[in-house]
Amino acid sequence: MSFSAILAGLGCSYATKYTHLLLSPILATKSGWGGFFDMRRIKFEHAYHDIISLENLLEAWEEFIKGKRNKKDVQEFERDLMANIIVLHDELVAKTYEHSAYEFFKIYDPKPRDIHKATVRDRLLHHALYRKLYPFFELTFIADSFSCRLRKGTHKALDRFQSFARKASCNHTKSVWVLKCDVRKFFASIDQAILLAILEEYILDEDITVLLSEIIGSFYSMTKGIGLPLGNLTSQLFVNIYMNEFDQFVKHGLKAEYYIRYADDFVIFDADKSCLESLLSKTSDFLQEKLKLTLHPDKVFIKTVSSGVDFLGWVHFPDHRVLRTAAKRRMFRRLQESKAKPETVQSYVGMIGHGNCQKLKDQIEALTAAIYPRSSPRSPFLCR
Repeated sequence: MSFSAILAGLGCSYATKYTHLLLSPILATKSGWGGFFDMRRIKFEHAYHDIISLENLLEAWEEFIKGKRNKKDVQEFERDLMANIIVLHDELVAKTYEHSAYEFFKIYDPKPRDIHKATVRDRLLHHALYRKLYPFFELTFIADSFSCRLRKGTHKALDRFQSFARKASCNHTKSVWVLKCDVRKFFASIDQAILLAILEEYILDEDITVLLSEIIGSFYSMTKGIGLPLGNLTSQLFVNIYMNEFDQFVKHGLKAEYYIRYADDFVIFDADKSCLESLLSKTSDFLQEKLKLTLHPDKVFIKTVSSGVDFLGWVHFPDHRVLRTAAKRRMFRRLQESKAKPETVQSYVGMIGHGNCQKLKDQIEALTAAIYPRSSPRSPFLCR
């Protein structure tokens, strides 16, 4: 099959743009994982000056500022916008740019998460990088990776789960098993040296990789050289680039036909339980040996779809899915805490609309009616 045909098969709008790019073979012996890396990889087309140009920085600012105009730090940067962007640009041209320290805080979503927020000027540079890097790396990702990608997301992953469950079970006429895994401390465990080595396989311009090294190395969790900050836009792309190595191994090395990954969660379907037990060992070994990641021992299981598979907040059965119990409790707690604000109610009604949750919807409406009479103009259910 021609390289152009392979790109076309990806179904990506960027396919035609990159068919002419340089190609470079990566020897199978380099990976030691059965030769699936014996392929030609497209190379990143843009040069360093394309990323750091004033035009790209200004366009990145227009994207970055959406929804943030009322933030104090953004307003302060914007007061002298052109001067601030020119200073950043000059530092990048002179190659004297250094990433600033992060602001740390916690969120509960629902479990505690450590967030590290970069300064406005650093986040502007993150956007400038992202808008050039993402269209290229999107070409390299498999179709069934759903986290932090355009036209993907949680709901698409849930629908794909149902589709694969139906196909693997021959339209639910036979039992199908699901291997469900979760990577332990995902963002905090990313090995920066491995990430940079992967990026260097695609990016020819050394100035770009030096800049990426500065951004990646600006953060570490417990050990220097380990971890990515949850708050960075670039981190969302970097973890997908990192885990794409695993995606390619599962799809082309293990030949897993029915595989879905969303961030650090992944599932594999098969009619043979023993096959999945074998795959579990191989996936665990690959993650540990090539990417220095480990599976969470309490979040790994193999079970049938008919018994109910917990994936991305929903429990999936052959003909329906229901919201996870913990998610239901959290939803009603937040509704009560917010006094059933109409926007909160509509958000949850929209979410549960992706499952079989009529009873839940009735319970939300009853809770809302206790606060807002149906005739109240603030009632979220007034239009019904």
